[in-house]
Amino acid sequence: MVAVKQAAMGEITTLLGRGASFEGKLTFDGTVRIDGRFKGEVFSDDTLVIGEGAVVEAEIEIGEVIIQGTVVGNVKAKRSIEIHAPGRVKGDLHTPTLQIDKGVIFEGRSFMEAANGGLKPPTPAATKPAAPTPVK
Repeated sequence: MVAVKQAAMGEITTLLGRGASFEGKLTFDGTVRIDGRFKGEVFSDDTLVIGEGAVVEAEIEIGEVIIQGTVVGNVKAKRSIEIHAPGRVKGDLHTPTLQIDKGVIFEGRSFMEAANGGLKPPTPAATKPAAPTPVK
Protein backbone atom coordinates (compact mmCIF):
# COMPACT_ATOMS: atom_id res chain seq x y z
CA MET A 1 0.00 0.00 0.00
CA VAL A 2 1.30 3.44 -0.91
CA ALA A 3 1.28 5.86 1.98
CA VAL A 4 -0.07 9.27 1.03
CA LYS A 5 2.44 11.99 1.83
CA GLN A 6 1.07 13.87 4.83
CA ALA A 7 3.17 16.96 4.13
CA ALA A 8 1.96 17.23 0.53
CA MET A 9 -1.72 16.86 1.29
CA GLY A 10 -1.90 18.60 4.66
CA GLU A 11 -4.23 17.56 7.45
CA ILE A 12 -7.36 15.69 6.37
CA THR A 13 -10.32 17.95 7.19
CA THR A 14 -13.14 15.60 6.10
CA LEU A 15 -13.41 11.82 5.73
CA LEU A 16 -16.05 9.70 4.01
CA GLY A 17 -15.15 6.37 5.61
CA ARG A 18 -15.41 2.76 4.46
CA GLY A 19 -19.00 1.57 4.39
CA ALA A 20 -20.31 5.12 3.94
CA SER A 21 -22.09 6.15 0.75
CA PHE A 22 -22.97 9.64 -0.48
CA GLU A 23 -24.56 11.06 -3.62
CA GLY A 24 -24.51 14.74 -4.56
CA LYS A 25 -22.25 17.74 -5.07
CA LEU A 26 -19.13 18.05 -2.91
CA THR A 27 -17.32 21.37 -2.48
CA PHE A 28 -14.64 21.89 0.17
CA ASP A 29 -11.54 23.67 1.43
CA GLY A 30 -8.56 21.74 2.76
CA THR A 31 -8.05 18.02 2.22
CA VAL A 32 -10.87 15.48 1.86
CA ARG A 33 -10.37 11.72 1.87
CA ILE A 34 -12.94 9.31 0.46
CA ASP A 35 -12.70 5.66 1.51
CA GLY A 36 -16.36 4.80 0.83
CA ARG A 37 -18.63 5.33 -2.17
CA PHE A 38 -19.36 8.71 -3.74
CA LYS A 39 -21.46 9.57 -6.78
CA GLY A 40 -21.93 13.08 -8.19
CA GLU A 41 -19.65 16.09 -8.65
CA VAL A 42 -16.57 17.36 -6.82
CA PHE A 43 -15.33 20.97 -6.96
CA SER A 44 -12.38 22.37 -5.00
CA ASP A 45 -9.06 24.16 -5.42
CA ASP A 46 -7.58 21.93 -2.74
CA THR A 47 -6.71 18.21 -2.35
CA LEU A 48 -8.85 15.11 -2.76
CA VAL A 49 -7.57 11.69 -1.67
CA ILE A 50 -9.43 8.65 -2.98
CA GLY A 51 -8.34 5.78 -0.79
CA GLU A 52 -7.84 2.13 -1.66
CA GLY A 53 -11.23 0.42 -1.83
CA ALA A 54 -13.11 3.67 -2.51
CA VAL A 55 -15.45 3.90 -5.52
CA VAL A 56 -16.05 7.38 -6.94
CA GLU A 57 -18.37 7.97 -9.89
CA ALA A 58 -18.02 11.69 -10.48
CA GLU A 59 -16.95 14.60 -12.60
CA ILE A 60 -14.06 16.07 -10.62
CA GLU A 61 -12.61 19.61 -10.86
CA ILE A 62 -9.89 19.87 -8.24
CA GLY A 63 -6.59 21.47 -7.28
CA GLU A 64 -4.90 18.09 -6.94
CA VAL A 65 -6.02 14.49 -6.53
CA ILE A 66 -4.36 11.33 -5.24
CA ILE A 67 -6.11 8.16 -6.38
CA GLN A 68 -5.66 4.68 -4.89
CA GLY A 69 -9.24 3.47 -5.41
CA THR A 70 -11.62 3.41 -8.38
CA VAL A 71 -12.71 6.53 -10.27
CA VAL A 72 -15.25 6.54 -13.09
CA GLY A 73 -15.55 10.01 -14.65
CA ASN A 74 -13.44 12.83 -15.97
CA VAL A 75 -10.87 14.54 -13.75
CA LYS A 76 -9.61 18.11 -14.25
CA ALA A 77 -6.82 19.06 -11.85
CA LYS A 78 -5.20 22.50 -11.71
CA ARG A 79 -1.96 21.20 -10.18
CA SER A 80 -1.57 17.42 -10.35
CA ILE A 81 -3.07 13.96 -10.59
CA GLU A 82 -1.36 10.99 -8.94
CA ILE A 83 -2.65 7.44 -9.47
CA HIS A 84 -1.13 4.77 -7.25
CA ALA A 85 -1.64 0.98 -7.41
CA PRO A 86 -4.16 -0.59 -7.08
CA GLY A 87 -5.93 2.48 -8.50
CA ARG A 88 -8.33 2.25 -11.45
CA VAL A 89 -9.48 5.20 -13.54
CA LYS A 90 -11.99 5.17 -16.37
CA GLY A 91 -12.28 8.66 -17.84
CA ASP A 92 -10.29 11.54 -19.26
CA LEU A 93 -7.60 13.32 -17.26
CA HIS A 94 -6.69 17.02 -17.68
CA THR A 95 -3.69 18.23 -15.67
CA PRO A 96 -0.29 19.91 -16.01
CA THR A 97 1.36 17.11 -13.94
CA LEU A 98 0.44 13.42 -14.14
CA GLN A 99 1.92 10.46 -12.26
CA ILE A 100 0.72 6.91 -12.96
CA ASP A 101 2.39 4.08 -11.04
CA LYS A 102 3.03 0.56 -12.29
CA GLY A 103 0.02 -1.68 -11.64
CA VAL A 104 -2.58 1.04 -12.22
CA ILE A 105 -5.44 0.46 -14.68
CA PHE A 106 -6.18 3.60 -16.73
CA GLU A 107 -8.77 3.61 -19.49
CA GLY A 108 -9.21 7.01 -21.10
CA ARG A 109 -7.26 9.94 -22.48
CA SER A 110 -4.82 12.26 -20.80
CA PHE A 111 -4.28 15.91 -21.60
CA MET A 112 -1.21 17.58 -20.12
CA GLU A 113 -2.27 21.22 -20.10
CA ALA A 114 -0.51 24.19 -18.62
CA ALA A 115 -2.18 25.78 -15.63
CA ASN A 116 -2.90 28.91 -17.70
CA GLY A 117 -5.63 27.11 -19.65
CA GLY A 118 -3.85 24.83 -22.05
CA LEU A 119 -1.12 24.66 -24.59
CA LYS A 120 -1.38 27.04 -27.50
CA PRO A 121 -0.88 25.58 -30.98
CA PRO A 122 2.08 27.01 -32.87
CA THR A 123 1.29 29.90 -35.19
CA PRO A 124 1.87 29.30 -38.92
CA ALA A 125 4.78 31.77 -38.86
CA ALA A 126 6.45 29.82 -36.07
CA THR A 127 6.33 26.56 -38.03
CA LYS A 128 8.10 27.95 -41.15
CA PRO A 129 11.81 28.71 -41.12
CA ALA A 130 12.55 32.41 -41.19
CA ALA A 131 13.63 33.91 -44.49
CA PRO A 132 17.34 34.74 -44.62
CA THR A 133 18.20 38.37 -43.99
CA PRO A 134 20.28 39.88 -46.81
CA VAL A 135 23.72 41.03 -45.69
CA LYS A 136 24.90 44.46 -46.95
